[in-house]
Amino acid sequence: MYPINLDEIPNEINDYLGAIKEIRFPRQGHTSDVAIIESSRGCFVIKRAKGEQYCSWLSKEIDVLYSLHNTKLPIPSVYQIVQQKSENQSWALLQFFEGETLRHVLNKEKNTDKKHEMIFNFGLTLSQIHSTPCPKELIRDTIWLDDMLVHAEYNLKHFSVDGTAELLEQLKNNKPQPLKSTLIHGDFTIDNVLVRDGKIISIIDWSGGAFGDPRYDISLAIRPKPNAIETESGIHTFFEGYGIKILNKKEYEYFEDGLYSFF
Repeated sequence: MYPINLDEIPNEINDYLGAIKEIRFPRQGHTSDVAIIESSRGCFVIKRAKGEQYCSWLSKEIDVLYSLHNTKLPIPSVYQIVQQKSENQSWALLQFFEGETLRHVLNKEKNTDKKHEMIFNFGLTLSQIHSTPCPKELIRDTIWLDDMLVHAEYNLKHFSVDGTAELLEQLKNNKPQPLKSTLIHGDFTIDNVLVRDGKIISIIDWSGGAFGDPRYDISLAIRPKPNAIETESGIHTFFEGYGIKILNKKEYEYFEDGLYSFF
């Protein structure tokens, strides 16, 4: 069974697409059904989210993409957004990039030097995100980490998460020293960076985009991944690309082993 059937696609999106020639399904994430559609108007990505939590994430992603539209970051354009509240689901039609995830490319690359070059560029790309002026639409009066802890508590009470009440209490009582906020991606992993011919061509899945703590992005970026970033050498190369090491072991554990387990 396919995650998306053609007869499920909303009329507004069908009208935009024109005649559909082909639909295929990439490796699926956990938050949305994703399809690549080739139509008479070109190639597109369509995403469908179901349920309160995932619909809110897709809506947030669209808002972030709109706010970043005038930056130089390689992000998808948004063509259509359709909310079907009666069915508790949302749809988005996005720009398609012909590439593979960095995870997939690193997994199959046997040349160590080429791997390190891509990991270097992975760090460089994150540095470019963090140095991009944050659009005013994403800047809140509240502190990002405090907001995240509130959301973590909500997710713990209402959804299935890996974190526990005990862990959340530890996170509240042992917050790291504040660091200057920047634009952050919020889920900067090797699954959310697309590569073609060894070059990064797009950054996708922006539902966590915010004016927040850059250490959170770094912690998710350097998580050990088999055949990708799994050695001290790889992590060192990442920080060479990023330009500075602003994360220590305790902070890494707070964000990656702690906060992330609620999202």
